[in-house]
Amino acid sequence: MDGPINVRTIGDDIERLLDELQTRLEPRAFEQAVELVQLVTELYGAGLGRIVELAAEALDEDAPAFVRRLADDDLVGSLLVVHNLHPDSLGQRVAAALDGVRPFLGGHGGDVELLEIDEDVGAVHLRLLGSCDGCPSSAMTLRLTVERAILEAAPEIRIIDVDEPSAEAVTSPVALTRKPALAYDPATGCGAVR
Repeated sequence: MDGPINVRTIGDDIERLLDELQTRLEPRAFEQAVELVQLVTELYGAGLGRIVELAAEALDEDAPAFVRRLADDDLVGSLLVVHNLHPDSLGQRVAAALDGVRPFLGGHGGDVELLEIDEDVGAVHLRLLGSCDGCPSSAMTLRLTVERAILEAAPEIRIIDVDEPSAEAVTSPVALTRKPALAYDPATGCGAVR
């Protein structure tokens, strides 16, 4: 290997290439290209799942620790997420991401509360708490810290909706600019995380 692989960049490149192909190819040829990408993704996902099973069987009692090491690796963990093989649920991954940023927010007298996760839409609903609440930099704190942590832990999240309690009780949804890629639905013309 030459160096670390940036999975998000590769996902963005796949999405860009599919968009370009859709504009250049006849509809049937584009559907075949999408089907090819989906079949390759399914094949590699099945292979990855089988590798995890075989390694866990070989390790027997050390299997949970081994699977945890796989899940904690940035590259392998992201592939486990894409193929629904990650040992942690979406809620567990989002909660762990928020726990990871709490010390930073606490250093600014703030905190964040997870209110809801809508897996169907890929949305997280949060509330900012403490002195971070209502300050001009709270939105920036969320965007740069919480959003990054959530995206790293749960790339299938597309929308972060934040309650920022104030005199006006404003809710400000933040639509993410990064979108996970790897599966394209030709029926709807939309990409989707598998």
